[in-house]
Amino acid sequence: MADYTGDVTPGGSADVRELTHLTITKVAVDPKMSNNCYLLRCHHTGDQVLIDAADEAATLLPLVGDAGLQSVVTTHQHWDHHRALADVVAATGASVVVGAPDAAAVTEQTGVPVTRSVAHGDTVAVGECTLEVIAIAGHTPGSVALLYRDPDGHPHLFTGDSLFPGGVGNTFGDKDAFAQLIDEVSTKIFDRLPDDTWFYPGHGGDSTLGAERASLPEWRERGW
Repeated sequence: MADYTGDVTPGGSADVRELTHLTITKVAVDPKMSNNCYLLRCHHTGDQVLIDAADEAATLLPLVGDAGLQSVVTTHQHWDHHRALADVVAATGASVVVGAPDAAAVTEQTGVPVTRSVAHGDTVAVGECTLEVIAIAGHTPGSVALLYRDPDGHPHLFTGDSLFPGGVGNTFGDKDAFAQLIDEVSTKIFDRLPDDTWFYPGHGGDSTLGAERASLPEWRERGW
């Protein structure tokens, strides 16, 4: 939709972006954590993929509706990004996709077996559309971003907690983890993708790589 902003709040309405081949529905859950969840639907097949069943299955399942859910991709192992995973999978039978280094932790924390552990360069199908897995260690060892290269427009990137407007994700005072994260965000995202790439983070509003690119040296210097 032309009026998509990506500004959503827990308890509020979802925001919907209609691309030529894919619909992106963004919703926020949990007033305390304000996690973003993204439902992607292929226009050609109706197949759907959910990025982060963060919380509130009662909010997420009506968005899924009768079309069903092929898979849930969990962007990383932190508890606030998979609290509704068990309920969503039980209701839909969706497969569970997690970055390989985080897979065991997600299963341990949720009790849900991981169907597919993915690595950098793997792909996740959304019907006839394809998401490219970008492994970005630092926030957690197995964090992943998901890239959709719209053949009729600019790229769309779902970054979990690895990249936000204004900086990379929290590394909790670990200088080595920060160095790893800023390097991987720089080389795997900013060095590869154009300024008009729109990215969708795990919390808060969206941005473009062009709006953030000039700040990379500042982020590196400040160390967070």
